Amino acid sequence: MSLFWLVIRQLAEIEAMAATKKVITREEWEKRLNDVRIRKEDMNKLVMNFLVTEGYVEAAEKFRMESGTEPDIDLATITDRMAVKKAVQNGNVEDAIEKVNDLNPEILDTNPQLFFHLQQQRLIELIRNGKVEEALEFAQEELAPRGEENQSFLDELERTVALLAFEDVANCPVGDLLDISQRLKTASEVNAAILTSQSHEKDPKLPSLLKMLIWAQNQLDEKASYPRINDLSTAMLEDSAV
Repeated sequence: MSLFWLVIRQLAEIEAMAATKKVITREEWEKRLNDVRIRKEDMNKLVMNFLVTEGYVEAAEKFRMESGTEPDIDLATITDRMAVKKAVQNGNVEDAIEKVNDLNPEILDTNPQLFFHLQQQRLIELIRNGKVEEALEFAQEELAPRGEENQSFLDELERTVALLAFEDVANCPVGDLLDISQRLKTASEVNAAILTSQSHEKDPKLPSLLKMLIWAQNQLDEKASYPRINDLSTAMLEDSAV
């Protein structure tokens, strides 16, 4: 992320100059970029952080052996965390809850919102499978009491139960609850909670740095014309129109 630090440095320098927009040539920009030194160890830690947080256990193990970079958590715990995430993504919510409790019972005990969302996802799966009576019973016995204690839970419960009022649930106003994105949202919430319980960041650092790079470039755009990155996937420098 040497470009990010270069942009920040350039922005600070231009702040101290006149208000006229400065033009920075590609040659000058690339020279400044090459002058920025980032330790390889720091870059390796950034890569390892991403692999661990996103759950790429095999890649993390291979990267550890090749780079000598040690992860800040036991890689074996990644497998368990990914098993929970996969269970939710496949709609096996009961199995996911059991696995979470095996990992650390306090995760759900201390996070009522997460537990409600898992139970809500379980209700969605019952409705998806056409188990209407079981869904109504589950909603009444397991979710309704929680809704009485929390208005936001009650709103979500009512929205979920509304699925039962439509024959064509896929195209009803609340049909998005049956979309795969709802499973992914719940799985992501569980993943973040497990990471937090392991004293690990719930989000990888790399995306945050990329967002900071975009912000820094936008700030610099107001004061200078310079080769910038427009496509983060390629990280190619493109000359700005003067």
